[in-house]
Amino acid sequence: MLNRRTLISSSLAAFAVAGTACAAPERSGGDPRTMLLADGYEPSSLNPLLGYARSGAAKFYDGLLAFDGNGRLHPALAAEQPTPTDGARTWTVRLRRDVRFHDGSPFRARDVVATYRAAVDPAYAATISSGLSMLEEVEAVDEHTVRFRLNIPYAPWPARMVMGILPESTLAEAVPQGESPINTQPVGTGPYRLAEWRRGERMVWRAHENYWGGTPRISEITVVFATDDNTRAQRVQAGEFDGTVLPPLLAERVGSGSYRTVHHDTADYRAITLPADQPVTGDPAVRMALNLAANRSEMVDSLLGGHGEPAYTPIPESMGRFHEPEAKLEFDQRRARQLLDEAGWRAGSDGIRTKEGTRANFTVMYFADDTLRKKFAQAFASDAGKVGVRVELAGVDRSEAAERIGTDAIVLGGGSPLDPDLQMYSGLHSSMIGTGTYRNPAKYRNERVDSALDAGRRTVEPAERARHYKAAQRAYVADPGLVYLAFIQHSYVVRTGMWDGYEPVVEPHTHGTTWGPWWNVEKWTPKE
Repeated sequence: MLNRRTLISSSLAAFAVAGTACAAPERSGGDPRTMLLADGYEPSSLNPLLGYARSGAAKFYDGLLAFDGNGRLHPALAAEQPTPTDGARTWTVRLRRDVRFHDGSPFRARDVVATYRAAVDPAYAATISSGLSMLEEVEAVDEHTVRFRLNIPYAPWPARMVMGILPESTLAEAVPQGESPINTQPVGTGPYRLAEWRRGERMVWRAHENYWGGTPRISEITVVFATDDNTRAQRVQAGEFDGTVLPPLLAERVGSGSYRTVHHDTADYRAITLPADQPVTGDPAVRMALNLAANRSEMVDSLLGGHGEPAYTPIPESMGRFHEPEAKLEFDQRRARQLLDEAGWRAGSDGIRTKEGTRANFTVMYFADDTLRKKFAQAFASDAGKVGVRVELAGVDRSEAAERIGTDAIVLGGGSPLDPDLQMYSGLHSSMIGTGTYRNPAKYRNERVDSALDAGRRTVEPAERARHYKAAQRAYVADPGLVYLAFIQHSYVVRTGMWDGYEPVVEPHTHGTTWGPWWNVEKWTPKE
């Protein structure tokens, strides 16, 4: 029987022959205190100031708050829920005591202050700074209390407190974070510390023995990186991995025997932007017609194998009280054609419409390395063609997409279940236009949507907040600026019979081995 180390080595070696089956035996009888996972994505940096684990679930770091998996935030490095005053402009947080970083240094208020100040100080060039534009100042009230002062009333501030906290010592020098050792040598308070990282191969996490939440019972986790879905699936079938992330239909085929397949609801949407400055997509009649023409249910069934749900706004049903079920756009291609006719878009001999010399033709970009976005683009183009709008497709890299996003449409993806403000504001509020590549890239403007989103930010009481976000969704579907297509489930294959502790979770756009079934792996226990 192979031991754990031999099994890891054989897994790495076999990646050189992608697409071939492996004869390695199953892991039955292995040490349940260790785990071997495969991921299709390798992070470029482990620095929270550069966006690592911005939605939480970081294994190397803790935030002040943590997501409970089902739409609520609970204290992590905070000792209790933060207290808002001054109409949600000021937030005071009492901190947990007796917490230590991986290097043994004690966690104090000055670490929180240093982390958040670096996040907004241009000298550190933190990529997350745009999401913290409301932060005016953070100060240490005493060794175990911090106070955040905001420049606007901002009820969603707790959702900004999941960011990993760094030791003050790592931020002593104000240099761009692209040069920071933290990128490859993380120092946090999280349940695991980084023991090894071989770029392009694997990462090894070891339990933080002095973790404030208790030493994790799973003492070592190895994550092997493999971008090819079929390779990961074959290796799971050979018994080499304890779990991996896979596309839903492939996960269904692999999850049998000593494995099971799990599908997680998400706030992760796919949408088509419709640039307001473009002569075709800038026409409200075209935007509404394209929304009516999109056969979302068919896309969910054919592209996702049913593992998702149609999307009409950015807020999914999984976000509970903030979801507005009446904010829908029914599939009706006959009505779509009628709207275009009434707006003066006449069909030509080739079936493509024109209006005052402008042809109903525009381009939709998708990331060339993203197969699912390509399929959504193709499905959308097919539906648009049925009502007389020609959509040309362009597979591009991310730098080209950034250059063209103001004039060409794109298949957009994203989402966070932490708060509806994170899900709606940057994508739809008119004040976000021109503030970042993917901040309101369609240049959408709607005064009713703006007003409701602003009210949602200012309101602390949960039921009243929900009322404002539901109003924003209703106002949006009356005048859509994008075509939201689907919320996609994330799918995983997990070995059974070795551990207890799995809990389902509503996931953000980010997924893989830090989320998925392992989002709370520090609480899992080996089966005896």
